[in-house]
Amino acid sequence: MIPRGGRKTLPIPIKGLKMSGKIGIAGALFLFLCLSELYGQKFDSIAMLPPMGWNGWNSFKCRINETVIREVANAMVTNGMKDAGYSYLVLDDCWQTERDVNGTILADPVGFPSGMKILGDYIHSRGLKFGIYSDAGNRTCRGRPGSRGHELQDAMTYATWGVDYLKYDWCSHGTLDAEYSYRLMRDALYKAGRPVVYSICEWGKNEPWKWGKDIGHLWRTTPDIINCIDCRNIWGGMGVLQIIDRMADLSSFAGPGHWNDADMLQVGNGNLTPAEERLHFSMWAMFSSPLIAGNDIRNMSEQTLSILTNREVIAIDQDRLGISATCWLISGDLEIWFKPLDRGEFAFCFINRGFRTITINQDLKTTISNHYTIDDSYVVRDLWKHKIIGNTSEILKGFLCPHDVLLIRLTARIY
Repeated sequence: MIPRGGRKTLPIPIKGLKMSGKIGIAGALFLFLCLSELYGQKFDSIAMLPPMGWNGWNSFKCRINETVIREVANAMVTNGMKDAGYSYLVLDDCWQTERDVNGTILADPVGFPSGMKILGDYIHSRGLKFGIYSDAGNRTCRGRPGSRGHELQDAMTYATWGVDYLKYDWCSHGTLDAEYSYRLMRDALYKAGRPVVYSICEWGKNEPWKWGKDIGHLWRTTPDIINCIDCRNIWGGMGVLQIIDRMADLSSFAGPGHWNDADMLQVGNGNLTPAEERLHFSMWAMFSSPLIAGNDIRNMSEQTLSILTNREVIAIDQDRLGISATCWLISGDLEIWFKPLDRGEFAFCFINRGFRTITINQDLKTTISNHYTIDDSYVVRDLWKHKIIGNTSEILKGFLCPHDVLLIRLTARIY
């Protein structure tokens, strides 16, 4: 078993505390952090399963507008995505344009003439949840107003609009401390009083998995997955494989209410083959990563829809235990990933990273990490073929084509 890869806040004056010298500053900082813990927190008991939804950035970027959002909301309901678990409809960058004389953030009047409150009401009327985007810096990644210095004001505004989810980016941050900056918005959201899923999007640069659990509900672990429509390196580069490698050592940091976010899905954007899309979707589910579709779901093929709404694969992602997969075995270009599931069940994901077909000849009976024992009493179900392919008293045999996946569930019960 060889795993692949390897992998301040600001002091404030406090009455009665001398600030001269290193001891005084350290004491003030310690007390400030303690007070922050007492009077600021995130909303618990939400995002107990990885969030599922849609974000328009990968397919629309700044071309987003309220007509598209309404059409996407309608499509999520009519095409079966909502019933499959996709509930958050998230606006990314470029919905905002400026601030008024009082500092209140304003929606682009050309793209969103009805305003965010009315748009949020429409999203809610379709049984979906409303997500929005901002940035911890002065400006967003596309140069729109960020939330720095306006955290509470923006949080209160979002609450009046009925926002349920905030993606909070990390552009134009200057010398800001990441943990401190994300705490500021966490506390502002809590003070505003409306439960909001808080998505930390600082690209893994400051190892948010080490400090994000008490601040946000999910955190990006990598830079953006390559999101150019004609890109030919979405498989490698900062694409599917490199993100899988970066996720390899982070399983212990994920769990109910705090998730490692492998970034938005590229399924349906034309950058991956059908086999690569199945592998991409399977591994995001194995990681218990949020499943945020990023394609134009108004006009997608039946094949794309079948991948995004494969309920047996989604069930792996949405498993109640919330355990992220670990790499169990590597043999050349073959990797086998393992994930414990609720009710004493297990998932194994076989992926072929290479360009040649691989022969599978695997005994699944094993003891893993002295915690999980798999005997010969399990049924083996292929979650893409939707059929039972054997049991653990037999050797699992087959062929795995290049860049393809075999995702199986071991259960003592026949579906």
